[in-house]
Amino acid sequence: MRVAAVQLNSTADKAHNLARAEELVRAAAADGAQLVALPEKWNLLAAGEDLAAGAEPLDGPSLTAARDWARTLGIHLLAGSISERVDDGGKPFNASVLIGPDGTDLAVYRKIHMFDVDAGGVSYRESAHEQAGADIVSASVGDLPVGLTVCYDLRFPELHRILAVRGARLIAVPAAFTSATGRDHWEVLLRARAIENAVFVLAPGQVGKAPPHYDSYGRSMIVDPWGVVLATAPDEECFVAADLDLAAQDRVRESLPALANRRPEVYA
Repeated sequence: MRVAAVQLNSTADKAHNLARAEELVRAAAADGAQLVALPEKWNLLAAGEDLAAGAEPLDGPSLTAARDWARTLGIHLLAGSISERVDDGGKPFNASVLIGPDGTDLAVYRKIHMFDVDAGGVSYRESAHEQAGADIVSASVGDLPVGLTVCYDLRFPELHRILAVRGARLIAVPAAFTSATGRDHWEVLLRARAIENAVFVLAPGQVGKAPPHYDSYGRSMIVDPWGVVLATAPDEECFVAADLDLAAQDRVRESLPALANRRPEVYA
């Protein structure tokens, strides 16, 4: 299976963001990608207050457009994440939606771990404007079981292990990683999650200036189950693609059966 990670420099201009996303999704599909993944907050990247104000329901214009792209192109499309408006008037969710080639939603994952940090010169409180999800979610892209995560989730190995134990062979990590932490942690963590779970990792990211005063790291990646980086994006809007060798993944899991050798009865 050929997969692609789309890298964007999204802003507070939704119309521009959607146009750029569509352009790159179409280019990735033309390159042969059967699964295309957009980054976190692909439709709107802004300060927390503006994200909340710009939140949309799942049947809103951004995801409606994404469903049309998937249907027209005949691809699976991971619509990175958007701020999802909720009916009860509460804080939005940070929601990632996996869309099938017929334009239907296959899965909705709401980011579990809130980015509440003071690290690398960045102070941010995601929980001030969004609420955390509580469900671990995976779905199938054809015959490929895919686990869904978003950005800061990358720092919680237990989530990825549960996804792998439940059968995921690829884990998606749409992100808007900060430059300050990304320089030291992004590739290390992506490769670690791939190696320890013998999974492919598909990690589309934001790049460049990020409102109100951050920089997104970019370097979107596709990593194989041995931890080899199959593709890395340059520091610009683009897409990168790679072919997933599922037979090679089987060989990794047979020769180094870390998942099979687990002893969960001891861990408690």
